[in-house]
Amino acid sequence: MKIDITTKSEYLELIEIWESSVRATHDFLSDGNISSLKPLILEHYFDAVDLRVAKNDNNKIAGFIGVSDCNVEMLFISPDNRNMGIGSLLLKNAIENQSANKVDVNEQNPDAIGFYKHLGFSVIGRSP
Repeated sequence: MKIDITTKSEYLELIEIWESSVRATHDFLSDGNISSLKPLILEHYFDAVDLRVAKNDNNKIAGFIGVSDCNVEMLFISPDNRNMGIGSLLLKNAIENQSANKVDVNEQNPDAIGFYKHLGFSVIGRSP
């Protein structure tokens, strides 16, 4: 696995990974929520963060991370590549190369909370 800076030409692949990952891990989001978020992410949010992708030996994107102002704004792994260390690789790279040191996580996503805690993050606040 290698970490690369992404380009706009890869955004359609990223949004497919985002949607399949969200559908696999975010049970608290309705189809309507996903449908309304998808164009916002594709047209605005990807451009608002420093995006990095993890690519396999065949140069296929397995996951991505977006950081802004030291905050991990997005981290999504394709469902076929979950639990293979790709999220950890992306997060460690973001800490070392993108100055990431904080993240907001939905309480309705206990797997994500456990993942970030496992990698050294701690809960320092809560907001509605």
